Amino acid sequence: MHIVDRRLNPGGKSLPNRQRFLRRVKDVAQRAVRESAREKDIKNLGKDGRITVPGDGVREPRFSRQPGTGHQDYILPGNKTYVEGDRIERPPGGGGGGGSGEGGDGGENGEDAFHFVLTREEFLDLFLEDLELPDLAKRRLAVVETEGLRRAGYTVSGSPANLALSRTLRNSMSRRIALKRPKLEEVAALEAEIAAAETASDPRLPDLKLKLLELRERSKRIPYVDPIDLRFRRFEPYPKPIAQAVMFCLMDVSGSMTEHMKDLAKRFYILLHIFLTRRYKHVEIVFIRHTDKAAEVDEETFFGSRETGGTLVSSALAEMKRIVTERYSPDDWNIYAAQASDGDNVSSDGPTSTELLRAHILPACQHFAYLEVGDENGPRAGFVEHRTTLWRTYEALAKAGEPLAMRKVNHRRDIYPVFRELFGRKDARAEAER
Repeated sequence: MHIVDRRLNPGGKSLPNRQRFLRRVKDVAQRAVRESAREKDIKNLGKDGRITVPGDGVREPRFSRQPGTGHQDYILPGNKTYVEGDRIERPPGGGGGGGSGEGGDGGENGEDAFHFVLTREEFLDLFLEDLELPDLAKRRLAVVETEGLRRAGYTVSGSPANLALSRTLRNSMSRRIALKRPKLEEVAALEAEIAAAETASDPRLPDLKLKLLELRERSKRIPYVDPIDLRFRRFEPYPKPIAQAVMFCLMDVSGSMTEHMKDLAKRFYILLHIFLTRRYKHVEIVFIRHTDKAAEVDEETFFGSRETGGTLVSSALAEMKRIVTERYSPDDWNIYAAQASDGDNVSSDGPTSTELLRAHILPACQHFAYLEVGDENGPRAGFVEHRTTLWRTYEALAKAGEPLAMRKVNHRRDIYPVFRELFGRKDARAEAER
């Protein structure tokens, strides 16, 4: 977000003060964007948004006189009560009549907030400004979508804006040296010699003048810069590859998953998709839902249809492994995965899930996040009152040093803070952990 203030600096204020003011306005606007993100529907995060900034947060401090104290001189017209030299008593309470801002009708106190209408790009820039993708190592670039321009040497014709001045002057100097164009120093020295010969009545004067005329004529025939010297920078179009990413959404849809839990997972997936589309031009989404069996489905089926049955997490991991092997090679794709579950899993499935993650899933992923969703009446995020079967399985992997992020969420208001914890900059995440 760029704030441009074209107002002139008023008296008593400097440019550094104005810059500090602009930085403060941006910080307040960023906090307002984050607060609005908690209230509005996640589906509308990518749209234009209106935010409100408190006026007190951005008001610029200034020095002013206190009308109720000190000595002040006034020039007043004469009347029947006062004559020259009289002293006027101070009004009771130090006041001097109705001051500005009273009544709240247009005064300074009446303006209690600023309203900004941000475009989609400005809103998302502030919303995601201090987030980053962990281990953002770009894999092979593919999916050519645009064309770029790159330097391709020089040409003898082109736009004046592309004139290569150094190359042009180098060609000019080479041509002048090859054709032996007279130097300005030679002409100046010859003129000085002619002036001295005129003073001394030197008999060589006619020859010197003839030589000077020849030098000037030669200089005119050999210009300083000739059109043949001009060189222009040449650009040629080339296919510009775009980095591509795939986002795997894994979710338990067994009978223990309530609609509230599925809604929490959906909000987290939407946030992750918005974030990835800001970092990659081409993002594909793969939806895998599972009970004791897993299947790849479309988005409507993923969030809408209901299933019954037990829970077998390894079935979803095995399905993801199959899809990665067949369609998304880790050498060509940046793979991100987010799994949502209430934590239930068959105890005997733990070793199988651990092996799939350690040997196949985690090495192929740029980032793997596990979100454990709970009942709405549960505790706030960050507190795990009961370690479920799946949480203990993943916790063992995380403690072993595997790149696996884990969080627990029970309330809608905690989705965004948890998302920031997972994808905040490394220094911010380290500070939060301390």
